[in-house]
Amino acid sequence: MNATRWQLTETLSDLGKPVHAWSGGRTKWNRSAMGLEKTHTLDALSVGRLNHQSGDAIVRFPGQVLIVKATGRGSYARTTPDRFGFPRFRRARTKQHFGYVTGDLVRAHVPTGKWAGTWTGRISARARGQHSLTTPRGRINVSHRNLRLLQRGDGYGYSTRQELSESTSQKTG
Repeated sequence: MNATRWQLTETLSDLGKPVHAWSGGRTKWNRSAMGLEKTHTLDALSVGRLNHQSGDAIVRFPGQVLIVKATGRGSYARTTPDRFGFPRFRRARTKQHFGYVTGDLVRAHVPTGKWAGTWTGRISARARGQHSLTTPRGRINVSHRNLRLLQRGDGYGYSTRQELSESTSQKTG
């Protein structure tokens, strides 16, 4: 980013709006002057010019933070090669099986067996209808008849986490 920062700043300022660029050192100084922990969220709040002597401070802290993880959309390859590069087998042309695609978020109601109960997680769709469901306790195989779609897979996994509360060790002076 440092290599392109000045070129980007110059190009954006040609649009007529005020544009400012600061170093990571300024962000770290702001964060440590307010006694905040080191997280990506609190770093984003600490960017820019803050005049601590005149009372500039962050007044609102996020309670929860959205975590987005790129999970992909499965493999687009239609063959799987062996170690010499020759096709080992051919995959199906369709990625959707029994209405489900790999990466869909589903709720499974398993009526009997070792995994009896209700499970929520992302699936790996299988052509035979026994989809593989990833749960916090591991992977289980679930029939497509026992699944209910909650969210279509878009290539990302979403979760939330509690943000660290503002530090109680405020620096003085």
